[in-house]
Amino acid sequence: MDYIKHLFLSRFKTFSTLSVSMLFSIVLLMVRMKLTHSFFYLFLVWNLFLAAIPFAITTYLVSLPKLNKFVLALWFSVWLLFLPNAPYIVTDLLHLKISNTSFLWLDILVVLSFAFNGLILFFISLKDMKAILASFISKAKTDYLTTFIFFLTGFGVYLGRFLRYNSWEILSNPKYLFVDITTIVLQPFSNQEAWLFTILFGAFLSIGFWMFNNLKNTN
Repeated sequence: MDYIKHLFLSRFKTFSTLSVSMLFSIVLLMVRMKLTHSFFYLFLVWNLFLAAIPFAITTYLVSLPKLNKFVLALWFSVWLLFLPNAPYIVTDLLHLKISNTSFLWLDILVVLSFAFNGLILFFISLKDMKAILASFISKAKTDYLTTFIFFLTGFGVYLGRFLRYNSWEILSNPKYLFVDITTIVLQPFSNQEAWLFTILFGAFLSIGFWMFNNLKNTN
């Protein structure tokens, strides 16, 4: 109980800020459901829950007094597997093209609000993981790894959005996932959209993380 209390108090500002932002997103969604009598965007709540998993993992790891390499490697793998779920919500903006209500502006606010929370969860979680890794590897290697993670996350978002894979399918459906990944990697000219999306979305995350860090440090 004392451990949980200490964890909560040490990150109270972060938890409270995120809670307010997420609550606002849910309120927007409820207003939208009330006005349109539609539950279409209710899936955003589940997507936001998945987006919070990487943040929960790094919050737990940061709070540990000691962390050995084996435990870190295990948690890092799980974290990396779920990480694309955080910025994935940005691609839910694609659903706006089938919006047939007179409240298109509200749909835009709802999706943007959830996407914003997903990005913030991604940036905070990645910043925490960088701090954790800094205790085990050099800063240069950490920076290289972080850059690689941006584009790996972009690729993960592509697999989820366009090929409809989920994070847990690496265990439940590894064969087809491996075949699709191998095909994309070995046949880049036949999968130009996958490569283009990965590069551009990875660059988008990289610039966003750079701005997040610089604005935070400036303040």
